[in-house]
Amino acid sequence: MADRLEEYRRKRDAARTPEPVPERAPEAGGPDGARFVIQQHHARSLHWDLRLEHDGVLASWAVPRGLPRDTGRNHLAVHTEDHPMEYLDFSGEIPAGEYGGGRMTIHDRGTYRCEKWRNDEVIVTLDGERTSGRYVLFAAGGRDGRDWMVRRTDPPPEGWESMPELVRPMHPTPARKLPRDEEEWGYELRWDGVRAVAYVSGGRLRLLSETDEEITGTYPWLRDLAETLAPTEAVLDGVLVRIDKAGRVRPARGGRATADAQFLLFDLLWLEGVTSVGLPYAQRRELLDGLALGGTHWQTPPWFPGTGAESLRTARQQGLPGVVAKRLDSAYEPGRRSRHWLSIDTS
Repeated sequence: MADRLEEYRRKRDAARTPEPVPERAPEAGGPDGARFVIQQHHARSLHWDLRLEHDGVLASWAVPRGLPRDTGRNHLAVHTEDHPMEYLDFSGEIPAGEYGGGRMTIHDRGTYRCEKWRNDEVIVTLDGERTSGRYVLFAAGGRDGRDWMVRRTDPPPEGWESMPELVRPMHPTPARKLPRDEEEWGYELRWDGVRAVAYVSGGRLRLLSETDEEITGTYPWLRDLAETLAPTEAVLDGVLVRIDKAGRVRPARGGRATADAQFLLFDLLWLEGVTSVGLPYAQRRELLDGLALGGTHWQTPPWFPGTGAESLRTARQQGLPGVVAKRLDSAYEPGRRSRHWLSIDTS
């Protein structure tokens, strides 16, 4: 019988990689209730590795966008070499320059039930800590049979809503002064910049302007935001600015990253299969703050509940144009200019 780990060993130097590299060929067969693992792999590009226990090895697919969480979409799944059973528990840093160099962590693991296993199609039902559902993997041709696709075939969990394709930004209404019932509002410093909505899924970013224009390629310095947030999927509202050393703020017009480029994220519109536009502003901000979004070129600026006069004074001291007051109990109204949000100038 051929050694199913021959290709795996050929690609790895046991003296240089922390990965398990067994010397012996695997034994065919295995117990019922086969195991699986999904590893998040920060290699040359972020992807997820799905590995299914089968005939003494782990049959493996690299899935660039991760397993689809709902029906109606196919994701690419590149069929890679079989891996040894010891890989079920592997996580660590594969050295740069080695095959698959980068950080690998265990995203999920569990057992699966096999419905069909052919050379060109595999149907399984996964039962893991984070992943469950019926999936079909099928060969799609090309690259010596390595290109496969994966599709979820059963309904997602109850209450799941697919990520929206488009959520237009909500806008404030100009106001001359702070609201009288000051304690019923939250306050944010107002940043003049390029308004944008970020759609983060499978470690990939899609960025749309307030006029629905695709601007992802204009801001290449933001791509790391999606990888950093992965595997979390979310829709975020914010503004793109440049803040110089003197604290002056101006819109970010794109191009290469500079130290002063920032994406300031101030609202959360969808998170992990649940829309949040109907939630009160205070709850949306709590969820957004819980994501702890802080990176080289992105952050969640603070908000100030019930302290309008102080917030306006802070904006004036920082040379900002004003504040935006948002009712604590207000929902997000996509595409509307609402009096539940008020824009007050410092002048």
